[in-house]
Amino acid sequence: MLVLEDVSYAYSAGQWHLRNLHLALPAGRICGIIGPNGAGKSTLLKIAAGIITCQSGKITLAGRDMQQFSRREMAAILGYLPQLVGSTFDLAVEQGVAMGRYPHLSGAGFLQERDVGIVEQCLRQTETLAYRQRRLSELSGGERQRVMLASVLAQQPQVLLLDEPTTGLDLHHQVTFFRLLKELAGQGIAIAVVTHDLNLAGQFCDKLLLLKDGELVKEGSVKEVIEQQILRQCYGPEVLVSQHPLTGEPIVLPLADAETCQPGKPSS
Repeated sequence: MLVLEDVSYAYSAGQWHLRNLHLALPAGRICGIIGPNGAGKSTLLKIAAGIITCQSGKITLAGRDMQQFSRREMAAILGYLPQLVGSTFDLAVEQGVAMGRYPHLSGAGFLQERDVGIVEQCLRQTETLAYRQRRLSELSGGERQRVMLASVLAQQPQVLLLDEPTTGLDLHHQVTFFRLLKELAGQGIAIAVVTHDLNLAGQFCDKLLLLKDGELVKEGSVKEVIEQQILRQCYGPEVLVSQHPLTGEPIVLPLADAETCQPGKPSS
């Protein structure tokens, strides 16, 4: 559904570069994009969403060059949820979610019965139906984040790009959020999610891209990427990879004192 080929980007100030990256998002799969701060995760997602233009490389969306799309055409196919979401207008929750239907409206732009049903479904999916009449300014950061997701889902995108979507959410809503992503992927949506939570990424993603300093360190399955030696190259020695007691999937634990956990070294 979305393919980035040999994409590069450099900010005008400083020496940082995103170098020759490839990303392919097939329908029905979740790709997790992970890496330390400054790795280029958000920049890669902004390029994929058409927010910023790559300086070299090519992007195709649903088989077409992304540059051929109008903003409205793109919004009908691709949904993007940025890391920090603000709102110029203090709308009611239901109104904010309804704005996601804009790419699909015709004529005077009024919601039809089908649009109203889609808005309600998205409110239910994100567990925001209970405060549909509340103003956005009355919500907590985590609640507002789920409303913004509902608005993106109301676009009914075929490709969904999410930048640290669970920041500010409690544990229940983090897990619920990723379960919803699994459900959406099962419906054929191609999903890329940037996250700092390696354990959520490991439990729910089909493949991972590990970035550092604008370059790809490793791409592959969860077990290929969530590997202690590989992660320590990016995050430092304070990383321990173990196994989930129920699923057997790799989980990542922090080490308060990496020195005491070196092989052959007794712990105090």
